[in-house]
Amino acid sequence: MIGRLRGELVHKQAPHMLIDVNGVGYELEAPLSTFFTLPEAGQAVTLFTHLAVREDAHVLYAFATESERTLFRSLLKVSGIGAKMALAILSGMSADEFGRCVEEEDVASLVRLPGIGRKTAQRLIVEMRDRLAKLGDLTPAISSSQGGLAANRGSATTDAVAALVALGYKPQEAGRMVKAVAEDEMDSEGLIRAALQSAVQK
Repeated sequence: MIGRLRGELVHKQAPHMLIDVNGVGYELEAPLSTFFTLPEAGQAVTLFTHLAVREDAHVLYAFATESERTLFRSLLKVSGIGAKMALAILSGMSADEFGRCVEEEDVASLVRLPGIGRKTAQRLIVEMRDRLAKLGDLTPAISSSQGGLAANRGSATTDAVAALVALGYKPQEAGRMVKAVAEDEMDSEGLIRAALQSAVQK
């Protein structure tokens, strides 16, 4: 089991990244909450990981904090929740916000996340309530990004839409979300944050 990687960030394009560890390149997938903490390419990074073994592939998932990975693993134990949906949940709301949704049985906020229907939201609330209580404080120690997803503002909209599509939003929906919050001074990270916040709060 690969539990943690420390190396040089070679490339990042949400939700994927490539890290060089002593000459070996590891391809990883991560929630946007982790991407918002990544440095620029070429700098050192340390990430907690979860290895998923499937019939057709071995997929390595990366997280900025151990608590974020713990929540991801707990979500995978919920019936009907796969890795892609768990990443979408972690990308669409913070651990605090998710905990509030579970505690307050806020189905409406959960169904705004891609791939989450009413029945799935209700199942999440029922199955995660006791697990969150046992796990304790899962608030990720994540501040606002030091790096960002893209420095080129010209490609910010394209990068933001691509990241949202990778999370499970339909291309047209992702385009509308980004267009609704687009501002000239925003980079792709800002657009993604604003689009997700707007979608969840509707």
